[in-house]
Amino acid sequence: MRRLIASTFISLDGVMQAPGGPAEDPTGNFTFGGWMFAFGDAGMDISAAGFDGKDRDLVLGRKTYEIFEAYWPYQPEDNSIARTLNAAKKHVASRTLTSLQWNNSSLLGDDVVSAISALKVQSGHDLQIIGSGNLIQTLQAASLIDEYNVWTYPVVLGRGKRLFENGARPNALRLVASKVSKSGVVMSTYVPVGDIPHGSLSQVEPSAKELRRRARMAADRP
Repeated sequence: MRRLIASTFISLDGVMQAPGGPAEDPTGNFTFGGWMFAFGDAGMDISAAGFDGKDRDLVLGRKTYEIFEAYWPYQPEDNSIARTLNAAKKHVASRTLTSLQWNNSSLLGDDVVSAISALKVQSGHDLQIIGSGNLIQTLQAASLIDEYNVWTYPVVLGRGKRLFENGARPNALRLVASKVSKSGVVMSTYVPVGDIPHGSLSQVEPSAKELRRRARMAADRP
């Protein structure tokens, strides 16, 4: 069974909108497009997080597909990221597009959840979501995402589209890898582990040190 992996850049307050440039997604009068570029670092391995799509099939929302389709096919042949993305299979979620011009691209159809579920049980490369915030919301709600690669940048944007919007399905995650770049970007990998465990501070067992402190206090009372 293939894994479905979501990789995204976010700000410290969870905004993922338009990290790549001012014109990428100005929806809602968003004026901070391109907020990630001041923190570039040669030690940041985009391939390990799936951002270049190497050895993976891409799953893209309409907006991300249109941004990529307008850029990557026109890059020089010696651009390794362009070669990888152009060659990869691309599965696109859209209710408005009727045809796709980027090679190796196909539409998922109206029922995205069923389409992705069917792709996951097929043989082949793991499935890689890049950006595509609305699509992530849909697939997260359906519990279809197996791994999150989240790069958190040291900026607070205050507004914009977030990785997890209000109404996201509650679930617990386990951190399986984490690294910090020289520029302060926290590169983390999480996997979902089910429902959120509940507890209370009243349920925490006191430590031996705390028990001794309580015993001394009791002894000092008149």
